[in-house]
Amino acid sequence: MPSPTPSVPSEPLPLPFPDAPAPAEAALIDFPDYERPERPRWQRYTLHLLLFLVTLTTTTLAGAEWLTGKVFFIRGNAFKLNGWLTQAEILQGLWFSVPFLGVLTVHEFGHYFTARRNDIRTSLPYYIPFFTGFFNTLGTFGAVIRIKDRIYSRREYFDVGLAGPLAGFLVAVPVLIYGFTHLPPLEYLFSIHPEYRAYGADYARYVYQYQTDSFTLAKPLLYQALEYVFADPSRLPHPNELMHYPVLLAGALSLFFTALNLVPIGQLDGGHILYGLLGFRRANRLSAALFVAFIFYAGLGLFTLTTSAETWLYWGGPYALYLFLVFRKALPTPRRGLLLAAAVWAAQIALASAVPGLQGQPGWLAFGLLLGTVTGIYHPPAPDERPLSAGRKVLGWLMLLIFVLCFTPSPFSS
Repeated sequence: MPSPTPSVPSEPLPLPFPDAPAPAEAALIDFPDYERPERPRWQRYTLHLLLFLVTLTTTTLAGAEWLTGKVFFIRGNAFKLNGWLTQAEILQGLWFSVPFLGVLTVHEFGHYFTARRNDIRTSLPYYIPFFTGFFNTLGTFGAVIRIKDRIYSRREYFDVGLAGPLAGFLVAVPVLIYGFTHLPPLEYLFSIHPEYRAYGADYARYVYQYQTDSFTLAKPLLYQALEYVFADPSRLPHPNELMHYPVLLAGALSLFFTALNLVPIGQLDGGHILYGLLGFRRANRLSAALFVAFIFYAGLGLFTLTTSAETWLYWGGPYALYLFLVFRKALPTPRRGLLLAAAVWAAQIALASAVPGLQGQPGWLAFGLLLGTVTGIYHPPAPDERPLSAGRKVLGWLMLLIFVLCFTPSPFSS
């Protein structure tokens, strides 16, 4: 996902709200033309290559952990590297890391080459490795590229923002199709869980009824369609066992992260697409409305009129502070942001109390905090606000349709 530098308009454009602060107001300051000297090319290339190799290693180890159900380090002995995983099991992790990191790489280079085609200077991808060895991770926090030039037109924002998820999507779908058409027989699963063999193909009816710590990845509409067309039903794993099928897991996660980047809010890739389609004012109004709805859904059901006094005592204050933090920049003044936070919380309590059992997805709250406090929910204006061509508009709406097909409101469950 790129991190573009805000554009500098020749004249301030109309704001999405009449008295809202300009989202790119810092860019209106006349800074001197000074740029920090770049490091030698070989140093920069070495850094990008090193980060890629480290991330390939960490995602391979993560894939081996998911595949085997083990962890890399022996618990209680953090410095023993020859832990539970064997060399053969680690090499099996490549079946996860290669397709998953491949989709991520194609995504980032989609941004990179499109930016370069538009004469926008940009860095190569910075890969972000993450691995603990004591609990399951994906082995990475993703990758980012750094846009080094100002983006001057609505079309450039659109092209650069759209290119990454489109390129990644065009690789993620074949990865999933390969996973569905190369499912191993059930004996493969029984080799991992010998206790399932006694139940045969009907194992799911018996082995999950008493499990309380299972973890599943939801199936978006596109996943379900590809599964229906390409998979052999007799070999399909239960959702609880998806982590043992590395190519399927890589494909499913690729769809999830494609959808995450296409969320049409702020300066996410989907926000760039929305800005290209609708322009500054309309895109930012819709982005703000979608953000409020997003937070409303995420926190739905956390508090009701029947919530225990202990929960209110320990978690009421932190949640109120959270709502204030995510909404304080959504409206022109912190006071209005506070009133919006109170209104959202009151509406959550009222709806969850009126419909018992109605639940949102609290896992989205962390993402909402990132949007509300770091990336922002408004898109900066560009000096050139000319509308897109008809072909680009069709492609933009197609990408928003892909977002719907890849997105699930509750992607993880346990």
